[in-house]
Amino acid sequence: MKTSLNPDERGYYGSFGGAFIPEMMQANVAELQEKYLDIIGTQEFKDEFDVLLRDYVGRPSPLYLATRLSEKYETNVYLKREDLNHTGAHKINNSLGQIILAKKLGKKRIIAETGAGQHGVATATACALMGLECTVFMGELDVKRQAPNVGRMKMLGAQVVPVSSGSKTLKDATNEAMRYWIANPFDTHYIIGSVVGPHPYPDMVAKFQSVISEEIRKQLKEKTGSELPDVVIACVGGGSNATGAFYHFLEEEKVRLIAAEAAGKGLESGFTAAATFKGVSGILHGSKTLFMQTDDGQVVEPHSISAGLDYPGIGPALAHWFETGRVEYQAITDEDAMQSGLELCKLEGIIPAVESSHALAVLDKTKFGEDEHVVVNLSGRGDKDLETYLKYL
Repeated sequence: MKTSLNPDERGYYGSFGGAFIPEMMQANVAELQEKYLDIIGTQEFKDEFDVLLRDYVGRPSPLYLATRLSEKYETNVYLKREDLNHTGAHKINNSLGQIILAKKLGKKRIIAETGAGQHGVATATACALMGLECTVFMGELDVKRQAPNVGRMKMLGAQVVPVSSGSKTLKDATNEAMRYWIANPFDTHYIIGSVVGPHPYPDMVAKFQSVISEEIRKQLKEKTGSELPDVVIACVGGGSNATGAFYHFLEEEKVRLIAAEAAGKGLESGFTAAATFKGVSGILHGSKTLFMQTDDGQVVEPHSISAGLDYPGIGPALAHWFETGRVEYQAITDEDAMQSGLELCKLEGIIPAVESSHALAVLDKTKFGEDEHVVVNLSGRGDKDLETYLKYL
């Protein structure tokens, strides 16, 4: 099966994707399907987006050769420093892109879901910048474990709505946001934070996050003489940072792409979020993808120490890349991630998000050549996770 970078006209990547939505949501999604490519393809849109990424976000984010980490793992480890973006993660790339799109569609109100809180903060930030009303849905469990980000969202003027259904995490926040959008279709735009949901969201978010791999190519060329690394590693929940890091390398077959999934307490523990290892094909949040489910198709509650990876499935593009074998998936436990996050603190003076620590853990589980160039996408910083780290210590 050929690996697809972009979806077909129905929003499918191979056998995954599409738009499986209730009739009441059809008008919302159809408007985006009909207009998003025309709008984001204009020079006016590109110019506005590029200026904000440069002058507001602080892009390009650095590509840093981590010398002590490289010495330990006997290879050349580069960190793509998305943690240095304004708001502290890669999420701001997508939030700004979608909010420009929403304004051009005439929307006055923005809603979003969030798990770790980084997407919620990024969306609240973009709304404050653009003067739009913002409501963020967040599971009650995540509200407690990501309290600093809840405070940031409120300071930025957003209303944070705790969700008490289900596991009270990201899946349930997404459900609640979709219900709200159905009830408020005309003046509201839903900024989905990952490459999940009905078409065109997976493609739209991928395009906004592709700036990550676009920059890696240019920066690596300056540092090594070659645009192509040997390996790119990124963590995967829904998959937005991984998709952004892989995007411009997907068709370069010599580049090895590794996605780190959250194995939680272990693949056989019953407390995991590793969708490619434990999931099967089905319909989740508006698209056909891989997710953990019971024999009768009910969602199995995921578990990860990282709120941003605490999701039962992966985006349809990533499911397709798994199916074709283009992306290699590794299962990283909570313990693996915490150890690797603390190692980065001590070796490089960088406190990573617990999500990003899952990607770092791949270094300890995989042997790379001493002449290879290995890029790890450091998707976010660890300010929000200090309580988690301290409790672990």
